[in-house]
Amino acid sequence: MHGRQEAAASPLDTTVAIVAPEHIRFEVRVAGPAPRMLAYAIDLAIRAAIAVGCFLLLALLQAAPASWSEASAGVALLLMFALEWGYYVLFESIGNGRSPGKRVVGLRVIDEAGCPATFLAIVLRNLLRAADGLPFSYAVGLLVMSGDRRFRRLGDWVAGTMVVVDARARAASALRIEPAPSEAELERLPLDLRLDGADLDAIEAFLRRERTLGPMRGRELAELVAPLFARRLGVAYSDPARFLALLYHRATVGLDAARSHARMHAGASMRGRAVR
Repeated sequence: MHGRQEAAASPLDTTVAIVAPEHIRFEVRVAGPAPRMLAYAIDLAIRAAIAVGCFLLLALLQAAPASWSEASAGVALLLMFALEWGYYVLFESIGNGRSPGKRVVGLRVIDEAGCPATFLAIVLRNLLRAADGLPFSYAVGLLVMSGDRRFRRLGDWVAGTMVVVDARARAASALRIEPAPSEAELERLPLDLRLDGADLDAIEAFLRRERTLGPMRGRELAELVAPLFARRLGVAYSDPARFLALLYHRATVGLDAARSHARMHAGASMRGRAVR
């Protein structure tokens, strides 16, 4: 079963949300005509270089016996066919949806469920390049792409594929609580925080977003969540955002490590004041 694609709020948004059969939601950014034309130009230059090299070799064979000379014309035709029809099929199959040009520009062919394109899909989308290229300069392909928010040409429609920006996932940097929690703050929290993975993910998402917000907006958002944890743990707080940060720190670092970290930070602060 293919994943579902959710329409974005804005037609100008090139981000497409995909819900996989496992109910995992992720987003991909579809590639527009400009980067795809650049990738095509790079692939065209590579194919032209290969053709020139092969034709030079065939020209040298013209001085060979007549049998070689007659065969060179057939070899040239086979070469042109292979470059036109086999180049993309070969490289997109072995390159996980990327031809050399797409690799340079940072594009990839995937299916509509967000999975790697199958060999059959790659063959289908490239067989229809002839139709997309009509009447000249890929006019039909560009016209079809301009009317589709996922910028699919005819080959993509038939094969169930789309070209996306091949963004590499980057691991998020470790979340640091600033200022560092003091031992007194940590002692006010109960020993058993009763926080599961979903709770920690929600708190971490808030703390990372809080850094991009103003103090008032951050406090407003924290007040939506902090009372839930305060009632569950039976504690009070004065600053909701700080309360959530302390919960996250204690839960992810551990009680003993958190206390040790607080002592080390307090000692460093005292030494810094003494030096000044």
